[in-house]
Amino acid sequence: MTKTLNLIALFLSIGLMVASAATYNVTLFQPSVVAGKELKAGDYKVTIDGDKATIAMGKQKVEASAKMETADSKFSSTSVRYTTEAGKMKIQEIRLGGTNQKVVFN
Repeated sequence: MTKTLNLIALFLSIGLMVASAATYNVTLFQPSVVAGKELKAGDYKVTIDGDKATIAMGKQKVEASAKMETADSKFSSTSVRYTTEAGKMKIQEIRLGGTNQKVVFN
C-alpha cells in the first residue's frame, strides 16, 4: 500500500514539473549573447521552467538564469531587448507577443 502511494506521489510530482514549463518561439535577427554564449540569428524555442530559461535551436542550447515578470499591458508582438556588453548584443529581456509576460535574464 505504501509503495503504491509513493509511486502515485512520484508521478504527480513529475506531472506538475512538466506542466510548469512553458515554451515560446522567438526570432533573433542578429547574433545575441545569453549566459556568455553567442547565438546566431535564427528561430529559437524559449522554455521557461522556474528560474531557468533554455533557448534552443536544433542541437544548440543555452541555459540561463531568468525570471518571468508581468507588465501593465499586453505586448503586440514578441520582441527582444538588448544591452551592449564588450561590443556584443546581450539579451536583457524577451517580451512575449500577445501576453503581458516578459522573460528577464539575470
